[in-house]
Amino acid sequence: MARTASALHILVKHKEQAEDIIAKLKKGAKFDVLAKKHSTCPSGKKGGSLGEFEKGDMVPPFDKICFSGELFTPHLVKTKFGWHVVKVLYRT
Repeated sequence: MARTASALHILVKHKEQAEDIIAKLKKGAKFDVLAKKHSTCPSGKKGGSLGEFEKGDMVPPFDKICFSGELFTPHLVKTKFGWHVVKVLYRT
């Protein structure tokens, strides 16, 4: 079982905007460019990078995707902060 993960994310207020970002990613848009343009999280300035974090560090719905979702695939996650587009890079 993985204890750490690394992920990128883009945080927005509306589900429709998050879905639009996922559609753009599927058409080849660069994650870091979209994060810098759209993310309301301070990590957006770093291309959405959250770095490496431990299981349990993030809110439960976010944590669940990071430790069980498919790698390199954009996932849509709703938390108390808004809608996240999450791309898990690796787990250790």
